[in-house]
Amino acid sequence: MMKRKNKITSLIMAFAMLFGALALGGCSDKKNEPMPDPVDDNYRSFYQIFVGSFSDSDGDGIGDIRGIINRMDYLNDGNVNSDTSLGVQGLWLSPIFSSPSYHKYDARDYYKLDFRFGKQEDLKELIDLCHERNVKIILDLAINHTSSQHDWFVQFKQARMEGDAANPYYDYYSCATTAEKINGVTYQKISGVDCWYECNFSGDMPELNFDNPEVRAAMLDVAKYYLDLGVDGFRFDAIKYIYYGDTARSVDFWKWYMGELEKIKPDIYCVGECWSGETEILEYYSAMNCFNFAMSQAEGFAAKAARGSSLATFTNYIESFQKKILAENPDAMAMSFLSNHDMDRIAGTFVTEDYMRMAANLYLLSPGSPVIYYGEEIGMRGSRGSENTDANRRLGMLWGDGDTIRNPVGSTYPSNKQISTTVADQMEDENSLYRYYCKLLSIRHRYAGIARGTYTAVTSSHKNVGGFLIEYEGEALLLLHNTSTEEVSLDLSECKEINGQTFSALCDAIGVGEASLEGTVITIGPRTSVILK
Repeated sequence: MMKRKNKITSLIMAFAMLFGALALGGCSDKKNEPMPDPVDDNYRSFYQIFVGSFSDSDGDGIGDIRGIINRMDYLNDGNVNSDTSLGVQGLWLSPIFSSPSYHKYDARDYYKLDFRFGKQEDLKELIDLCHERNVKIILDLAINHTSSQHDWFVQFKQARMEGDAANPYYDYYSCATTAEKINGVTYQKISGVDCWYECNFSGDMPELNFDNPEVRAAMLDVAKYYLDLGVDGFRFDAIKYIYYGDTARSVDFWKWYMGELEKIKPDIYCVGECWSGETEILEYYSAMNCFNFAMSQAEGFAAKAARGSSLATFTNYIESFQKKILAENPDAMAMSFLSNHDMDRIAGTFVTEDYMRMAANLYLLSPGSPVIYYGEEIGMRGSRGSENTDANRRLGMLWGDGDTIRNPVGSTYPSNKQISTTVADQMEDENSLYRYYCKLLSIRHRYAGIARGTYTAVTSSHKNVGGFLIEYEGEALLLLHNTSTEEVSLDLSECKEINGQTFSALCDAIGVGEASLEGTVITIGPRTSVILK
């Protein structure tokens, strides 16, 4: 596929040089002209790393921070023209704090790194390395609950058993008497007393009491500690569980919390996980950016469009969602993804890799700040299946170069269902999915308007062809997708949404097929996307 694309590129470059003087039509020669460094803002492509499953540096089979450092050239080698590095602009690390579990979403001590992951010096080195390459780094922070082994909870439980209301930890966790318990909230009883502590995920994960100003101050101190260390922000886990079942109170908390964090770091990058419907997600957008769950999973907008459902459904959704979040917050960004650590891996839901490439086009060439789940770029698979464990979704990265990373405790995913290639294999194959992702991200970063522009859906008479008019700082791009299995020609003069603008240069094409522009007629190969100026 890449060989075909190289032929396209030569034609495109020749065309671009011929018409370079046109005010609207000029496209630079991407091979000879260095791409600009990414602008220093929060519109970035992120890469989610489940730390314990990514790369092992010390031979114990568990991923660690030193392993990430060792893989930095794979993620972003500092060369914006590289086609053998992903070139991601941000890293999101799953929880790294001391914890009794493999997943670390139950912190035992927020101020200590889990000993399996390394030391604070390792984290600082990774932060500095990221910043040298203009890569932002955010930490996964679950503040709604802690581990039941956290010293706060140990003292809370003791205070409740002894009836010691003078103990400063007496009101540190959300609890109720038998008569006060709320339907829909999960509790666990403290032996010997009429006290039930809230624990919506597990009895080992008690929920903190954010009506207590001491708790608020304590969790603000945790965030400040890591901001002072140099991290750029946080991914907040389970944001609707601050006051579970009371969205208004939870939103008010996050407005306060984000306001305090922005006093410390005005350009902080934060994103919240509200695994819910659009109505509730939009309410949280008044406080922070949130993940766009409607774009994810097998039945999400991106995957369904990639499989051939009406493209207009996808494009109209993108336009509509962008308008809705901006109405809630003028600085809002869409946060699209295909799958994450809590979901079956997306590659396993597609019949062929061509569908995976098309799905990647649809969400990575979209507004805001998209997130790639580690291993997605090589087509890794992993799903619960008949098992009841998320460990199957968090399998060890397939490096193929002797890395000693192992699958996490509890995983049962059959090896014969996994892909047969590794990172090492795919880096050597210019037609691989990994190399495709490298090129796709390079294209995304080349055009500032893709992340930052205003999107207007563009339709056509073909149900699988359409895209967007993207306007940003007085310039316009035309992004078109063909998700069908056949070549399709479209007369741009018939697209009323482009308001009569002339798009005379085909700047980039990426996909299974080829593309060409003759006058106002664009011909797009199957499962291919194009960008015009």
